[in-house]
Amino acid sequence: MRTDIFARLDREPEPPKIVAPRMSRHRAALFGGTLAFYLAIVFAVLVTSWLVALDWKVMLFRPYQQWPELHAFLDYYVVLGQRGPTAVMVACWLGWRSWRQHTLRPLLVLGTSLLLLNVTVGAVKLGLGRLGPHYATQIGSAEMFAGGDIFPSGHTANAVVTWGILAYLATTPRARRYLSAVSATVSLGVGLTTVYIGTHWLSDVVLGWAAGLLILLALPWFEPLIARAESWVFTVREQWRAGRRAVRQVRAPEIVPQPVLLPQSIAAEGTALTAGGSAATAHLATGARARHAPTVCPERPQSAPAGTRRPPAHPEHGPRAATSPAPAGPLTGG
Repeated sequence: MRTDIFARLDREPEPPKIVAPRMSRHRAALFGGTLAFYLAIVFAVLVTSWLVALDWKVMLFRPYQQWPELHAFLDYYVVLGQRGPTAVMVACWLGWRSWRQHTLRPLLVLGTSLLLLNVTVGAVKLGLGRLGPHYATQIGSAEMFAGGDIFPSGHTANAVVTWGILAYLATTPRARRYLSAVSATVSLGVGLTTVYIGTHWLSDVVLGWAAGLLILLALPWFEPLIARAESWVFTVREQWRAGRRAVRQVRAPEIVPQPVLLPQSIAAEGTALTAGGSAATAHLATGARARHAPTVCPERPQSAPAGTRRPPAHPEHGPRAATSPAPAGPLTGG
């Protein structure tokens, strides 16, 4: 007996009607507030404000020395924010969802979000060039434009985007609430773990949270483009399948249907072949005997010489043939 859990693993007969999120006023307000907060963090670091002083205090506190027993666990936990492993795990899950629901939207949304993440976060990293705590050269300095690439934190932003996609693609409000809480907890833990290990400043993590949230809030603007890309992919797939079917029909040889012999028909056919073979063998044997038998010619009577009398016929050869007298010649007078 199947249960509901195993029934949900089957492929749905038809694609479900999924309504893509739109850029509502509430979402637009959140996007604007997050963007303002993002720019404020960048400005505070550029002018070496109190936020930079807080970064140095946390760094000199050295959390990894205060709680060394957590180091082994957090070294593995921080992988949840690494782009490669997390992208593979989430892509496998969304790939199964795409197959089950007959749609490419989950994978296309993931690809779009990762592309936006690499472009935006990568450009800011390289543009600001901030050095990390382990490479700082002057106490109290913001370490900006020094050839670094840690501001904002890529691990933190990637954790927000990768795990937040699951909540963004949820089909029910209940699942969306649960997944939002899980993604927020994971991204918050990954960011604080990088501060604990000493690879990022605290301001790097705060800016990473803002960068990831901006990408999630901006995804509804890309939904029309994602829909057009999905439609184009399906159109190309149908054209390719039609071409494959046409090629197979041209190359396929004509198949002549063969009669199906039942066991009774096979037995009857075998009996007929045996009888026919025996008759053919007897006919060939009779013809061979007829060819090799000696030829007996009947006796032909020999003609008697002139002036001799023919002996009487033997009784075995039948009654004597009656002989008629020779016709008399014409009478002549003397």
